[in-house]
Amino acid sequence: MVSMQLFDSERRVIEAAERLAATLGSDSNHTVAAAAMDTAGRIHEAVNVYHFTGGPCAELVVLGVAAAAGAGPLVTMATAGDRGRGLIPPCGRCRQVLLDLRPDVLVAVLTDDGPTLQPIRKLLPDAYFFPHADARRIVRFNKRYYEAVATARKTTTIRYDDPIALGPAIFLFEDEETHRTLNGTVIGVERDRLDRLTAEQARLDGFMSVEELNKGLQGHYPGLPADAEVDVVTFTVEAPDAGSDTQS
Repeated sequence: MVSMQLFDSERRVIEAAERLAATLGSDSNHTVAAAAMDTAGRIHEAVNVYHFTGGPCAELVVLGVAAAAGAGPLVTMATAGDRGRGLIPPCGRCRQVLLDLRPDVLVAVLTDDGPTLQPIRKLLPDAYFFPHADARRIVRFNKRYYEAVATARKTTTIRYDDPIALGPAIFLFEDEETHRTLNGTVIGVERDRLDRLTAEQARLDGFMSVEELNKGLQGHYPGLPADAEVDVVTFTVEAPDAGSDTQS
């Protein structure tokens, strides 16, 4: 697993978890700290409650803390152990809960190359999906696309190995200092081959040509094969003044 470049906001989540974990150690009932960021950029923190009956892990406690604060969907989560253990991955139960309730969260994991983020779905492959979780979905965009998406000049996004669900979603613009978001709806997801994309699809994705689109995709997905199967995702968006600050 190769470490990816972390945004400053993502590093703050990791630092918050490690900072809280460093305060633990005197009470054996609380040994793990978790931090999670919502779409407004707020960081919520919590610790585990150890008990022989299966007291909740820090990841589950922070879900409750965030919900109590009206956080809505969470975009990044990190967990750290006491006594200098550093980042630790979520257990199997927590992975299943996160996949069901916060299916678009990125989780910090430690690799040989340092901290990196993994989509929760990749931490629990071939998983069972709870059909009634009714989780609000998130679609991530580079921050440079905010104006194009907000003004409906960009109504398509091409994704590789990044499943997008149909229906309402919060459009999150990553690495945005003001944490601007838009409310939108994914109205179509069609599978196509990268080398079969058309000039019209490139234009709807905000590019001037197929060649420019391919260059952009290669920058986002290094080593993307020319014949890769990609998802062509079409969407609509609400006016920014109606939905840019909505977090629920």
